[in-house]
Amino acid sequence: MFEVWAPRATAVDVEIGEVRYPMSSAGGGWWTAEVPGAGHGTDYRFRLDGGEALPDPRTRWQPEGIFGPSRVYDHDRFEWGDALWRGRDLPGAVIYELHIGTFTPEGTFDAAIGKLEHLVELGVDFVEIMPVPPVPGGRNWGYDGVDLWAVTETYGGPDGLKRLVDACHRSGLGVILDVVYNHLGPSGNFLAPFGPYFHSSASSFWGQAVNLDGPGSDEVRAYFVGNALQWLRDYHVDGLRLDAVHALHDDRATHLLEEIAAETEALSAAVGRPLTLIAESDLNDPRLMTPREAGGFGLAAAWNDDVHHALHVAVTGERHGYYDDFHGALPKVLTRAYYHDGTYSSFRGRSHGRPASHVPGYRFVCCAQNHDQIGNRAEGDRMAPEALRLAAGLLLTSPFTPMLFMGEEWGTRAPFLFFTDHVEPQLREGEGERRRREFVGFGYDDWADKAPDPGEEMTFLRSKLDWGELDDDAHRAHLDWYRALIALRRAHPELTDPRLERVRVDHGESWLVVHRGGLRVAANLGPVALTVKLGTGRFAPGNILLASDPSATVEGEELSLPPRSLAVVRLDPAV
Repeated sequence: MFEVWAPRATAVDVEIGEVRYPMSSAGGGWWTAEVPGAGHGTDYRFRLDGGEALPDPRTRWQPEGIFGPSRVYDHDRFEWGDALWRGRDLPGAVIYELHIGTFTPEGTFDAAIGKLEHLVELGVDFVEIMPVPPVPGGRNWGYDGVDLWAVTETYGGPDGLKRLVDACHRSGLGVILDVVYNHLGPSGNFLAPFGPYFHSSASSFWGQAVNLDGPGSDEVRAYFVGNALQWLRDYHVDGLRLDAVHALHDDRATHLLEEIAAETEALSAAVGRPLTLIAESDLNDPRLMTPREAGGFGLAAAWNDDVHHALHVAVTGERHGYYDDFHGALPKVLTRAYYHDGTYSSFRGRSHGRPASHVPGYRFVCCAQNHDQIGNRAEGDRMAPEALRLAAGLLLTSPFTPMLFMGEEWGTRAPFLFFTDHVEPQLREGEGERRRREFVGFGYDDWADKAPDPGEEMTFLRSKLDWGELDDDAHRAHLDWYRALIALRRAHPELTDPRLERVRVDHGESWLVVHRGGLRVAANLGPVALTVKLGTGRFAPGNILLASDPSATVEGEELSLPPRSLAVVRLDPAV
């Protein structure tokens, strides 16, 4: 059965090969047709009122790319091996974000399967995969996707994604998929001819906003809700990361996010495993994670950039753009989650956010690095390993849900640059300038001089991880630090305790001591050795559980820390 929503059309045909089959109106703007012999693997297109042949808005398979025909895909043909998988909850978990195209030299789902043992040994719980729908050309971050129900053939198509999810589950790893509902890419977007998919006036920097609240928006919302459920149900994905939800224009009484959350909760009950929704939002609004019965949207968690910014400023000293507000912000974000919780934001020129200290810490996904915070730098440069070890020490002992970005666990030297492969000359030639304009006011005034051409293949190739770095002793030592931190987090319940009211921070100009139950996480952020007070109690030399520099010493209530180092100390249980 072929079906398509095209409420403005007076006639619709499904075209298979050179033959057109008229479709019948099924009411509500829907058209259907039965074509004898058609099934899994059949290529087809739709023609509206005799116009050009277009791919299916809900295509599950685009083997020839965004300008090619759609292909019928039967989800039931795939043989899953994860029958024993019961899912994974977010509280206490560690997430690992990766981009399939640059995670391995091959840049495929199957190649990523070969690296799962590394992730298991690292100790993470979830793999978060950047968007996978078809995009222009052969390389892209994924946020220019257009066939949102399909999986790019470049990575391995729909079966390839299923093989990866299946392998993750058999390895004990959950899978979170990054999805984009606030806009579609600028190339190969054929939704508009089919119906009122786009807002008549609202837009964001990335493109025209989708129509979630205007005339005809019931079916548009169903398109996105159905898409979310497809990944969770048909691909066995355990959660979704919803991109830039602050760019969703929805004035309805029931917001799209609340609707997706309700449907996801129902699906979770049906499949018998937890399903997690995480929002990326710059609004600093805890209503995203507030239960629906309490007037919130009911999502599981949200990205918290304030923690990233505070960590970044503390360990690098950078103060440009939006970082300027975050000097000395670590004590506040570690105890109250948001720095801007109604405070004045100099970057925005207004007050921003609302208090969130009542929200459990695990509902905030926080990082020292992610694809945006690296890739939005002109040279895609990462933190220096010394700074990253400090940041990771504070992040992985925090009450939040930590997220790592691929390669940071061994301090990779590979940048993560912004790259595209647009087919149309005007998009290819103008991408660098568009990218520069996007970051006006961010403190990257030398963007044009430093940023490589996003369309050059070398920009993409430079962003691939070099797994050979793991043969180097310095990189192995860096990896050992990450493994030890994650293991420590697993071993001590105080470190996964999400109650922000139980976190206390003592601090000075270049140091801080974080109280986590009977543990103290002490960091010297400066270039000079110093001694810090750990608080009331006795801390014996053997009570240093982990230290980035082995010369750290403790005696009584004082800890001596070498420059730019961190240690975790346990209160002597005999006291």
